[in-house]
Amino acid sequence: MAPRGLCGQTCFHSVQRVPCCSLLLESKINPNTAYQKQQDTLIVWSEAENYDLALSFQEKAGCDEIWEKICQVQGKDPSVEVTQDLIESEEEHIEEMPETSPLIDLPSCELNKLEEIADLVTSVLSSPIRREKLALALENEGYIKKLLQLFQVCENLENTEGLHHLYEIIRGILFLNKATLFEVMFSDECIMDVVGCLEYDPSLAQPKRHREFLTKTAKFKEVIPITDSELRQKIHQTYRVQYIQDIILPTPSVFEENFLSTLTSFIFFNKVEIVSMLQEDEKFLSEVFAQLTDEATDDDKRCELVNFFKEFCAFSQTLQPQNRDAFFKTLAKLGILPALEIVMGMDDLQVRSAATDIFSYLVEFSPSMVREFVMQEAQQSDDDILLINVVIEQMICDTDPELGGAVQLMGLLRTLIDPENMLATANKTEKSEFLNFFYNHCMHVLTAPLLANTSEDKCEKDAVVGSTKSNTICPDNYQTAQLLALILELLTFCVEHHTYHIKNYIMNKDLLRRVLVLMNSKHTFLALCALRFMRRIIGLKDEFYNRYITKGNLFEPVINALLDNGTRYNLLNSAVIELFEFIRVEDIKSLIAHIVENFYNALESIEYVQTFKGLKTKYEQEKDRQNQKLNSVPSILRSNRFRRDARALEEDEEMWFNEDEEEEGEAVVPPVEKSKPEDDFPDSYEKFMETKKASAANGANGANSKSVAAQTSPASSNGSSSKNATLTTAVTATKGSLVGLVDYPDDEDDDEEEETSPRKRSRLGS
Repeated sequence: MAPRGLCGQTCFHSVQRVPCCSLLLESKINPNTAYQKQQDTLIVWSEAENYDLALSFQEKAGCDEIWEKICQVQGKDPSVEVTQDLIESEEEHIEEMPETSPLIDLPSCELNKLEEIADLVTSVLSSPIRREKLALALENEGYIKKLLQLFQVCENLENTEGLHHLYEIIRGILFLNKATLFEVMFSDECIMDVVGCLEYDPSLAQPKRHREFLTKTAKFKEVIPITDSELRQKIHQTYRVQYIQDIILPTPSVFEENFLSTLTSFIFFNKVEIVSMLQEDEKFLSEVFAQLTDEATDDDKRCELVNFFKEFCAFSQTLQPQNRDAFFKTLAKLGILPALEIVMGMDDLQVRSAATDIFSYLVEFSPSMVREFVMQEAQQSDDDILLINVVIEQMICDTDPELGGAVQLMGLLRTLIDPENMLATANKTEKSEFLNFFYNHCMHVLTAPLLANTSEDKCEKDAVVGSTKSNTICPDNYQTAQLLALILELLTFCVEHHTYHIKNYIMNKDLLRRVLVLMNSKHTFLALCALRFMRRIIGLKDEFYNRYITKGNLFEPVINALLDNGTRYNLLNSAVIELFEFIRVEDIKSLIAHIVENFYNALESIEYVQTFKGLKTKYEQEKDRQNQKLNSVPSILRSNRFRRDARALEEDEEMWFNEDEEEEGEAVVPPVEKSKPEDDFPDSYEKFMETKKASAANGANGANSKSVAAQTSPASSNGSSSKNATLTTAVTATKGSLVGLVDYPDDEDDDEEEETSPRKRSRLGS
């Protein structure tokens, strides 16, 4: 057969079809070969051991034509998808094979037969039924032990050829993938001889020295003497079998990857047994914990104890979920968390690293268990020795230049403060309780490096004439910059997932201002972390945050960073542009007004994006809309010419005269304020919205008493001006009088109403 050529058509030399291009492959249709048709356009088959072929067709018709030819040669119906399912038939035959089925005849176990034995073992690996028969023969005749006796003879005689054959034989027996054979090969009596056979790989010029490593270099350490001989034997066996799988045996090929599945299972179940046996021995574990927390324990001993627990927890990952749950509950009952609190604060780097790994297993298993422990601990201990604060301090004090340990600890902290894995029940809400605890007892420890490195003591500000930027010198130490980046990443996570806790903390500590100091860092990744923190805050579209940003003029360091970056097209440039583009697209009015009024002159020269022109357009459209709404207010309200209730008029006049007598020397009518410039547009708009909400609340208290508060609109962009006075008007509606209430749409973008002071009002109404 020949596959499709360059012209796209299919050419098959073996079925007498004339080729239309050069021959790529020729294959004879074998009557005994199993061909399989897949997905209507694919034919696959095997020609030799580990040699598979596939023929792909462009059209179904071409595939059907060749399939009919194959079925014709093999005498099969073209409707079948597999001509001969040899593998399945063999597997079925294995299941149906009676116990009395003849086994493979094994050659006698002699030195001169080793080559024959090696050829036999190698030849059966491709056939499931022959592998099964060979495994039964090896098991029944005790053949493996005889082979290992020959190994000792060959090694004593330095028979290199025989040792090479034994390598092939033992390797082939491992690939038979039979647990019953593994029990024999990995017994105390045989395992070292099996390792010895695997040292003599024919492809190596010199044999390996695996036995020497296992017996002399590798040392078994008992942190606490193990009295159970069965447990001790199981530990030794597991280590050696793991060594065989990971070190001695070559990486299996694609065709051999399933040959050692039973070996993997053998190791797995051994680990399960070891964990179960240790867990049941409470006396042993209690002694380990006692020595771990004992101040008299020397550092070397404590290091061994911690490493034992680390490996113990690693083995526990092989347990089923239910058993793993019982395992960690046993550790918690014995006091694993208080013990970790002690060892994580030690100076020994190796001990701290192992303790961190154990802590990661516990957090991964049950974050709630860890949270419950630290909240109970807070009732009895100072903040400095709380487990979470110890973890934070270890993250801050990591001496690794790349902060590998700090990154791991930061991930664990994020898991602990993640509301997604916090429980909520009818009587208890873990989220609120733990977050209150964390922000009261731990947040100050987390943010301490950030606040210390952005304080006025650390930063030097040089006033430059004509410059709007304060030249702030940030810490240039790379490791410090990495640490601050990790802290910012965690704080950014808090902004995304926590609500009022982080909001209160940011505003009380003026945290965003301190973070934005890092925009001046020479480390671009740190400046980007600071910008990302601000971007997450703005992304919430929370007006509390927006007012905090505008009142603090917190866009200034961001815009300075953009201008200092110049024409460089880099990640910092793109991130800043994206921030302002988000504000434009989401139409965050208060921020748009602040940016345009305070920074547009500096930004209007940036024309390679239309973001800032778009912000200006949005700003002008909003001002026009405000002016149009203001002009649409009935003239009776703007001129204040309307009838008023006589009693209300008398009361107001009396109040005015009383106030006038008390304030000698003051004008009867308050002086007219100058109209505010356009720059105050956001402030006047904000005040209007606050007054409007207050008026709405007051209006709900009585149907006969309403108040309207208004603020004059600033001058429009086309030069038109409004009244140059800020007036406050209070209209009391009574039966038979004109009700001074205008129903405005419930929108944050409503126009601003006029206000009239009481004195002015009484003059107008008289």
